[in-house]
Amino acid sequence: MTVNFDYCDTYVSDFEKAVSSPVLGKSKNYYTGVDLGTACVVMAVLDEDRKPVAGAYKYADVVRDGMVVDYIGAIRIVKEMKAKIEEDLGCELIYAAAAIPPGTDKLDGGAVKNVVQAAGFEITNMLDEPTAANNLLKIKDGAVVDIGGGTTGISIFKDGEVVEVMDEPTGGNHFTLVLSGAYKMPFEAADEYKRDVSHHKEIFPTLKPVVEKVSSIITRGIEGYGVEQLVLVGGSSCLTGIEEVVEKMTGIPTYKPADPFFVTPLGIALGCTDEIKY
Repeated sequence: MTVNFDYCDTYVSDFEKAVSSPVLGKSKNYYTGVDLGTACVVMAVLDEDRKPVAGAYKYADVVRDGMVVDYIGAIRIVKEMKAKIEEDLGCELIYAAAAIPPGTDKLDGGAVKNVVQAAGFEITNMLDEPTAANNLLKIKDGAVVDIGGGTTGISIFKDGEVVEVMDEPTGGNHFTLVLSGAYKMPFEAADEYKRDVSHHKEIFPTLKPVVEKVSSIITRGIEGYGVEQLVLVGGSSCLTGIEEVVEKMTGIPTYKPADPFFVTPLGIALGCTDEIKY
């Protein structure tokens, strides 16, 4: 069993181009996905044909372990992104969807929704992150694992339907903390060093124990569900070779798209509608 990422990879590539060169044109509606990540805030905008036309992202420390800790800062970032994209496209962005780590809706207390609304959007959908990612991946059977900055979220699918979701607080920030200690560099410097693909081969042995911990989280999360394949998304999945360790530790074939970073925010945008439900 293998996963075909052709559609996903092309879609993400189109979005990356739209971030630097917005696609101008007349669209009846625009659909926005707002991903308030622990390490990065991403905004993805689709046109009425659900094609990427614009986007923005900013590394920021406004969310920790999936919880908004800098409410005002988060609103400011989303507002600034919204205004810049509206200027580029020459129109107002009205509708947005957002997402939170699975199982954290009670802990979140509506903070993510409130941030998006305070930034000027009408919020039309709230999703959990790995399930949102599957709007783009289109996995029928298996588990989508979103390894973000603060948490690892898992959605298990059977016949295209979600049968279980879960989340645990281990992710890219833990990678950075280990790297910061081992290399004796500030957290911010270690985080930037980690994101540079040219350093991945060098730092992987240092980060491998954290990858193994993530693998154990996945193993516990999917136990008893007969999962036959894993798909990794999220910024921390960009670490070169991470899928090989996860596969070895879980014993389950593990795959990831060419660029896992933008899969979730694009999946959130695909979950946006023009019907206000919140």
